[in-house]
Amino acid sequence: MKRTKSLPLLALLLLISAAFTLKTDPKPSLKEKVLELSEAVESKVIDWRHHIHENPELSNREFKTAALVAAHLKSLGMEVQENVAKTGVVGILKGGKPGPTIGLRADMDALPVKERVQLPWASKAKGEYLGEEVPVMHACGHDTHVSILMGVAEVLSQVKKDLRGTVKFIFQPAEEGAPPGEEGGAALMVKEGVIENMDVIFGLHISSDIEVKNIAYRTGGMMASANSFTVKIYGKQSHGSKPWGGVDPIVTAAQIINNAQTIISRNSELTKQAAVLTFGKMTGGVRSNIIPEYAELVGTIRTLDPDMQKVIFERFKTVVEHTGASNGAKAELIIDEGYPITFNDPDLTKLMTPTFMEVGGADFVNTEIEATTGAEDFSFFANEIPGLYFRLGGMPEGTEKADAAPHHTPDFYVDDAGLLLGIKTMSRLVVDYAELKK
Repeated sequence: MKRTKSLPLLALLLLISAAFTLKTDPKPSLKEKVLELSEAVESKVIDWRHHIHENPELSNREFKTAALVAAHLKSLGMEVQENVAKTGVVGILKGGKPGPTIGLRADMDALPVKERVQLPWASKAKGEYLGEEVPVMHACGHDTHVSILMGVAEVLSQVKKDLRGTVKFIFQPAEEGAPPGEEGGAALMVKEGVIENMDVIFGLHISSDIEVKNIAYRTGGMMASANSFTVKIYGKQSHGSKPWGGVDPIVTAAQIINNAQTIISRNSELTKQAAVLTFGKMTGGVRSNIIPEYAELVGTIRTLDPDMQKVIFERFKTVVEHTGASNGAKAELIIDEGYPITFNDPDLTKLMTPTFMEVGGADFVNTEIEATTGAEDFSFFANEIPGLYFRLGGMPEGTEKADAAPHHTPDFYVDDAGLLLGIKTMSRLVVDYAELKK
């Protein structure tokens, strides 16, 4: 009898407890919700990453990757634009509340590199590069960028009614450079109007030498401008046994290479910023006993300061032309437009630093990473509107930095464990910026 009488009392206590719980455990905030949803989508993102890694595609040839992305964005109910800047995809998510238009960017292309990493999902793909069949590998982590942004799209689409403003998910082709004779990449996306009416843009790059669970960035110039150059040297052909009968463009080329080294060591203010002038290829001649009439040099110039870039360009032109003239040859320098400096807008960087700290944890966020002489065509977006670009850790925990294979190499590897932080951070950058700018 006592036991049966206690049942109504027990039920009453459970009801009171439930009511108290409802009052004391409020609905999670939007900031908290996107973090929870990020964890829920992590396994999907890892699966997408493995699929994309196993099926890489070269610049302006990202057909299957683009189809995968477009199908996913459509499944989320977004407006989807395809064939943007050749093979790019743009998804548009309109929030339920008024606010800014925010861009999120991921690059899709792979590289002509043969993978050596032993993975169940390693690439065995082939592609065509400069008319030759080549192995193809995601040797720079773009597979992770695509899968992370697909995850962010899913997260934010689930909170659409509470989201302020509009989000444009930009899946960009040809970050590594369009094939010769083609346009491509961020520059073409800007040209086609992708960032029109956008307020800001955010981007990330996973890094094989930054441990997972870490974020790194800096205010201002973060990555260098990159300009390819060609030096054309016109001589006079002669028999190899009678060099005095001609003008030797190969000797002239060698002297240009040597003389150009002083541009960095003697004309560049290296205490201000780093700069690089590298010759990557030299061609000329057909056989041992013929002095040719033409030789060519190609290479790259990397700078982190516009004034230094101007000095280097001017000095290089002088060195090329005068060295050629001193040998009786004609030498001309052609520098392409290249990539601008990847620049993090100071105001935007300061505004979003609390987001990095909260999501990543202050002990795992480096706000003063050193600038690098690598380049990124995210710079074309950030040249037009305020941009913020950060590095995401991809190196397995406990790995020594010296043992991490560099990007663009056959042994390049980044850990799936780094992806979740990327999803959380990109999602929160959108939510937090929109709230700050309401």
